[in-house]
Amino acid sequence: MGTPSDVMTLRETVWPKKTSRTARYSSSWRIVITGVLAIVFFAPFWWMVVISLLPNRLVLSFPPQWFPFHPEWRNFFLAWEQPYFARYLINSLLVSVAIVIGQLMTSSLAAYAIARISFSGRRLVYWVLLVTLMIPGQVTFIPVFLIMKHLGWIDTYQALIVPFIGSAFATFWLIQSFRQVPQVILDAAQIDGAEHFWIFMRIILPLNKSALLSIAFLNFVFHYNDFFWPLIVTQSNSMRTFPVGLSYLIASDGSGTMWNVLMASTLIGIVPVLLIFFVGQRFLVQGISSAGIKE
Repeated sequence: MGTPSDVMTLRETVWPKKTSRTARYSSSWRIVITGVLAIVFFAPFWWMVVISLLPNRLVLSFPPQWFPFHPEWRNFFLAWEQPYFARYLINSLLVSVAIVIGQLMTSSLAAYAIARISFSGRRLVYWVLLVTLMIPGQVTFIPVFLIMKHLGWIDTYQALIVPFIGSAFATFWLIQSFRQVPQVILDAAQIDGAEHFWIFMRIILPLNKSALLSIAFLNFVFHYNDFFWPLIVTQSNSMRTFPVGLSYLIASDGSGTMWNVLMASTLIGIVPVLLIFFVGQRFLVQGISSAGIKE
C-alpha cells in the first residue's frame, strides 16, 4: 500500500489527463452545435440569394437548385426599376434615422435624470417605467392610431415617427449604463462648478458611447423592418416604407409573382442593415456588456 504522497502523485498524474480529455470532448461538441446552428440560420438567407439569381421558371422547380450556375444579375436591375421602389427605401431610412435621433435625445435625458439626479418620486418614476416595458405594444396601437387620426396625421411622416420618439426600453437601458459612471467623477465636476447639463454633455455621454450606439443600432433595425404600424397609418405609395412596399410586389390577381425579383428587392433592402451591423457590432457587444442591471 502506497504512502499518501504516492496517492497524491498518482491523482495529480491521472486527473489532468482526464480533465484535458473532457475539455477536448466539450470543445468538439461546441464546434458541432455551433456549426449546425450556423447552417440552420444561414440556409434561408442563402436560399434567398439563390432565388434572386435564378430565372423565375426555376424558382419552384424540383429538385431545387441550391447554386445559381447561370446567375441572372438583371433581376437586381429589374427590382430597382420597379415603381416607387426607391421611394420605399428612402422612406424607411428617413423614418428609422429620425426615430433613432429622437429616442437618443429623449431617452438619454430621461435616463440621466433618473440615474443621477435626486428628486422626489424618482423611484416611483423608475418603477412606472419598468411597468410600461411589460405592456405589449399591440395593446397601444388602437389608441395611438385614434390619436393620429384625430390630429390628421394619417399618411404622414408624423404618424410614422412621433409615436416612437420616446422609448421606455432605451431609457431603461441607458439608466443601467449611466449608473456605471463612478460617482467621484461627477462629484469632482460639481466641485469645479459644473452644472447638470455640462456633466451630461461632457462626461456622461462620452463615457457611454457604446451604450448609445447600441440603442441606435437596435432601434434602427427594429423600425427599419417594422411592418405593422406603417401598414395601418400609410395609404399612398409615396408614404409607404420598404417592408410594406415589398408586400405589394406579391401578385394577388393571379398573374403570378416574380419571386426572383422579389428576393432581389429584399437583398437590396437589407444592405443598409448589414452595413450598420458590420460597422457597429463592436459597439453593440460593448454596450450590452456595460449596461449591467443595477438597482
